[in-house]
Amino acid sequence: VALKISRAARATIQTDFVTAKQLYERRLNLQRLSFASTNLDKLLGNGLETQAITEFVGEFGAGKSQICMKLSVNVQLPTKDGGLEGKALFIDTEGTFAAQRVYQMAQAMGLDADKILDGIIYSRVYNSDHQILTVDHAFKICQEENIKLLVVDSILSHFRGEYIGRESLSERQQRLNSHLHKLLRIAQALNLAVVITNQVQANPQAFFGDPMRPAGGNILAHASTHRVMLKKASQGLRVAKIIDSPYLPESETYFQITAKGVEDAAPKSRRDE
Repeated sequence: VALKISRAARATIQTDFVTAKQLYERRLNLQRLSFASTNLDKLLGNGLETQAITEFVGEFGAGKSQICMKLSVNVQLPTKDGGLEGKALFIDTEGTFAAQRVYQMAQAMGLDADKILDGIIYSRVYNSDHQILTVDHAFKICQEENIKLLVVDSILSHFRGEYIGRESLSERQQRLNSHLHKLLRIAQALNLAVVITNQVQANPQAFFGDPMRPAGGNILAHASTHRVMLKKASQGLRVAKIIDSPYLPESETYFQITAKGVEDAAPKSRRDE
C-alpha cells in the first residue's frame, strides 16, 4: 500500500527544481471546497484546500463533527457551487457520524438526500490498529470511488485511550506520525482534501491566554497544514480561529449550526450595527 502511494505521489509531485514564482502558480491551481459559509471560506483562504490536512480542534459540542458532515455533503456539489464533484470517505472513531443529520442537511439544501448519502463512504473503526489499517486501504478506495474529501473524526481518540502513561508516549507518537504522513501523502498524490478533528486538553503553562490547547503534542502540530480552534460562544454561536497555518493570518470568525449544517453568523451586537 505504501509503495502504491509513493508511486502515485511521484507521478503527481514534481521532483525537479522550480522557482518561487512557479511554486506560487502551482498553489493557485489547488482546488478548494466551500463550507457554504462566507465567513468560514474567508477564514480558510477561500475554502478548504486540497493536498493539505486541515485540523479542527475543540471541546465536545464545538461543531467539529457538524463541519465534517457538512463538508461531506458539499464535496459532492458541482464546482460552480463550491463543490469538488467527488465523494467523501468518512472514517469515524467515536461514533459521531449521523446519517440522519446528513439527510437533514441535504434536504434543507434542496438536494437529493438519498444520492448524497450514497456519495459518502463510511467506516467505523474500533481501535488504533483498525484505524491505521483503514487508512492504509484508503488509497485504493479513494482512486476507485473518486474521493475528494477524506475525514478522520477524531484522529487521536483511540491513540489516547490505548497509550496511557509516559512510558508508552514514544511508541504512540511514532505510530501517530506514520499515520499522519500517510494521510498527507494520499492528499498530495490524489489531490484531495483531508480533514481531521482533535480534542483539547488543559494547558497548565498558560498563565495568560487560552487555558486549553490541542491534544497530540508536536507530532500532530507539525503534521497539520492548518489548525482551526472551534469554541462555543454566546447566543448559540460558534467561533472558529486559525491558530496555526503556513500562510493564513491568525484571525477568527463566527458561524452557527443550522438545519443546513453550518452557516454565517455574527454576535447580536454586530448584527444590530
